[in-house]
Amino acid sequence: MWRYLAILGVLCLTAAALSQDDPQSGGIEAFLDRAVPRAAAPGLAYALLDDGDVQLGERGERVAGSGQPVTEDTPFALGSISKSFTALAIMQLVEAGRVELDRGIGDYLQAFDGQPGGAVTIRQLLSHTSGYSTLQGNQSHTDRAGEADGLANRVRQLAAAAPASEAGSQWQYSNANYLILGVLIETVSGLEFGDYIETRILAPLGMEDSFVADGEAHEAMAIGHTPWFGGRRPVADRRTVRGMAPAGGVMASAADMARYLAMMMNGEDDLISADHKTLMLSPASAASPHYGFGWFLDAEADAAYHTGLTPGVETIAVLSRSEHRGGVVLVNANSGMGFGVTGDILSGFAAIALGEAPQSGGNHLGAKSLYVMLLVLPVLFLAGIATAWLRRDGLRAKSGAFGLFSLVFPLVATLAMAWVFMDLLPRFFGVPLATFNLYQPDMTALLVAGSVCGVGFAVFRLAVAFSGRR
Repeated sequence: MWRYLAILGVLCLTAAALSQDDPQSGGIEAFLDRAVPRAAAPGLAYALLDDGDVQLGERGERVAGSGQPVTEDTPFALGSISKSFTALAIMQLVEAGRVELDRGIGDYLQAFDGQPGGAVTIRQLLSHTSGYSTLQGNQSHTDRAGEADGLANRVRQLAAAAPASEAGSQWQYSNANYLILGVLIETVSGLEFGDYIETRILAPLGMEDSFVADGEAHEAMAIGHTPWFGGRRPVADRRTVRGMAPAGGVMASAADMARYLAMMMNGEDDLISADHKTLMLSPASAASPHYGFGWFLDAEADAAYHTGLTPGVETIAVLSRSEHRGGVVLVNANSGMGFGVTGDILSGFAAIALGEAPQSGGNHLGAKSLYVMLLVLPVLFLAGIATAWLRRDGLRAKSGAFGLFSLVFPLVATLAMAWVFMDLLPRFFGVPLATFNLYQPDMTALLVAGSVCGVGFAVFRLAVAFSGRR
């Protein structure tokens, strides 16, 4: 969903790698001094790794206005960085001989046996080449009240639905893949997903301030903030989403993520073999040249990375595949539409973590223009309603084919606009409107207001034109 915007923003990592500026110009703190106020981010934490040295930093508050500072040990929702943990767990089961990468998921999960997705292989799920679409993976980002088996329910629904395209034919990012892998981990290991990750990955690495979503609210966590008409507001529902855990439900601090990235870069046999770490950070197939197992790949920068996006939080973890350097930054704010763009922090930090200079994020004029247009649109339609009433005699005098067309066409046009705003635009980002609202509530409000006011204007105009006729 919005992770596509985050991914696009992070791809400027490659452009930054080509920059000829001094990568040490001002350092990370000077960069954040410039970037954080522009993003209006309440708080963040980061870790930079360079050949064994770790630099930790933090600034701001866990909740805006609370006075509760973010620290290097404050857990943030990692979002889709969690996929790398799920992929690591799968590789542990591969090394244990309990999972084979090129066997179909139907061989492991009874719900898929004989179903259209049953032949999809574990390798294809890991690399997003299964055929499941972005939209299929983004139908819901919340748990139902009291739902204890949300993950299993989601995967049963996926098993009953055919993938949107042929397995192995193309790459398409989908949470569906990693939700299925989460149930695979539970089935093969006999442990709940959260228990497996916490006992087999987090505890061995000493990630004491990290955990997996359990459906509860945790007071120590950084609280997410979403855009709200030029400002920020904290998310109301602070419970972690258990049903999305394998795709985006690991919570971790910057200090703990430094331990995790160090393990991925150390070239040693520990949680998994060095060879399997290399496999995770290599192109998975011809259909997946820019994604390994749980990691995006940038061949030009010789780097692997993953962004994360949850309601109110954006993150990125990046590592060099050859220079033992990388880092993670965790920000408790979602990007606004052209205003308060958090993605500039992510892309700039990624460049610094790889030893390059961050480039300017630009003025985002196009996005700002669209936002302002949507802000003004309801006002224009309300003005149109007033104008229609003041000029009602002229509307009632319209006749003939052209007159009828001039009365009906605005209704057709505004209905089409409402369809674009309420359905097509959210689906462009791979989500239904309800999920879009979790990340961009102000934009959602503007889309709904524009749709309602537009159709209302056209209907009112028609009603005025025909109600007063003799």
